Amino acid sequence: MKIFARRFARPRQDSTSRTVTASSVSKVAGLTLRQAALIAGLGYLLNPVPYAEFALYPRLVISGHIDQTVANIAAHQDLFVAAIFCYLINFMGDIVIAWAFYVLLAPVNRAVSMLAAWFRLIYTVIALGATFNLVTVYHLITTPELVKAFGSNQLQAQVDLLLHSFRSDWALSLSIFGIHLVLVGCLMYASGYIPKLFGVVMFILGLGWIIAGAKPYFWPNLDLSYFFLAAFGELLVGLSLLVICWRIKEPAALRT
Repeated sequence: MKIFARRFARPRQDSTSRTVTASSVSKVAGLTLRQAALIAGLGYLLNPVPYAEFALYPRLVISGHIDQTVANIAAHQDLFVAAIFCYLINFMGDIVIAWAFYVLLAPVNRAVSMLAAWFRLIYTVIALGATFNLVTVYHLITTPELVKAFGSNQLQAQVDLLLHSFRSDWALSLSIFGIHLVLVGCLMYASGYIPKLFGVVMFILGLGWIIAGAKPYFWPNLDLSYFFLAAFGELLVGLSLLVICWRIKEPAALRT
């Protein structure tokens, strides 16, 4: 990882050019590093997807029992809508976090920081597209004309396909998300103003998400049933930014 970090770090510059570069980054972005860290931390703090993943979705969607799943969604439409909006808010928050990380890490290497942001944005677009499968499920189940037209068996088959499409599309996009975390981890490690441990955690999690996203296609028998717990590592790093943001040096202070 040190090799990657060294390659991503800016080459040494004289004091004057380094000051101009750092100042231009701050001016273009319109944010200080402290503000960027604060926004990224708040993005993680206000993320509602854990509520959807651990409270709402499992209550409604019963694996292997699509008939019960359809009945649950029909009986608790408000909970299903709440889950959809939790996912939407989460992915919109990813856009904000991508922007905040770009500003936070641009002084290390602006080009790589932008590349990392683009990977997260691409992941977000794919994940948002996957979420629209849930919107279609909602309309199928709550529209009487569609329920009547499809019939019970076809309706259940359609809902089952859409729910699986949501999961499979989102899972595949996580490989792209993993690349984002790998790049962010390298930049954090090389930054000098963010604890290196944060960079190591992000790098390892990124590799894990790359493997997890590709698992159904390359390693279908690989057991990653407990890997979702590793997502809390990213959450902890993000929340930790709320604590350390006040100690991050501004670009002009990085001249030495």
